[in-house]
Amino acid sequence: MDNEIQKVNEACEYIKSKCKITPTLGLTLGSGLGSFAKEINIEMAISYSDIPHFIPPTIEGHSGKLILGHIGKTPIAVLQGRVHFYEGHSMNQVVFPTRVLCALGVNTLILTNAAGGIGTNMKPGDFMIIEDHINMMGTNPLIGKNYEKFGTRFPDMSQVYDQKLIEHLEEDFVAAQIQFSKGIYCAMTGPSYESPAEIQFLKTIGASAVGMSTVPEAIAAKHMGKRVLGISCITNYAAGLSDDALSHDDVKDVAAKVETTFNHILTDFITHNEF
Repeated sequence: MDNEIQKVNEACEYIKSKCKITPTLGLTLGSGLGSFAKEINIEMAISYSDIPHFIPPTIEGHSGKLILGHIGKTPIAVLQGRVHFYEGHSMNQVVFPTRVLCALGVNTLILTNAAGGIGTNMKPGDFMIIEDHINMMGTNPLIGKNYEKFGTRFPDMSQVYDQKLIEHLEEDFVAAQIQFSKGIYCAMTGPSYESPAEIQFLKTIGASAVGMSTVPEAIAAKHMGKRVLGISCITNYAAGLSDDALSHDDVKDVAAKVETTFNHILTDFITHNEF
């Protein structure tokens, strides 16, 4: 058995030994967005440090727990925090929790993040539905041996983010009269924030928001044939678009201010759709 597949199987077996839920929906909570967990009817919460081959996050705002439970009738598995490439992990380690969720039975994955706004009229506290992405991380989670059990060697990425899910979420934002936009998310490695010149370059190539995550997980999930939906919380203006210096504390503060709105819209979306 291939080593990566074996690791995924070992993680799944451990999780199944702790909780009998078979989740159909997976959710990754980004920086400062972990409070969504309180919306879940929780059956089990497991620390990443207890799950075979999981790596606990080292970044504040990522608690590092797998939460299993229900929202309405939907069985859900939530990654409360993620690990990032800039923490020094391999891409296989970054996307490992995503692969485990998919192997547990998840067929739809919602990826959330905190991002810097590049698009016109974006401001801190707004939301962006991800329509597409640009991978500027200089690497790809599928580099290396391909595991046919996960997916094909050359997966199509012409529509990573599911159009029907985007339309449904857009309808919910409009009905709730919540400010949002749709756009293209660009992933950089970090951990330094981008320079103003880099932001102007990203704007020129079509990016609407920039962050340090999400794209590897989206690629890994799409490789495994899953539906993907992405939501960015715009927590700051990207470098050079305001006079303010960028800091992670500000990112967390803005995310905390919109958490009630974020939790409401996401709960409503999950409750009124089938996964």
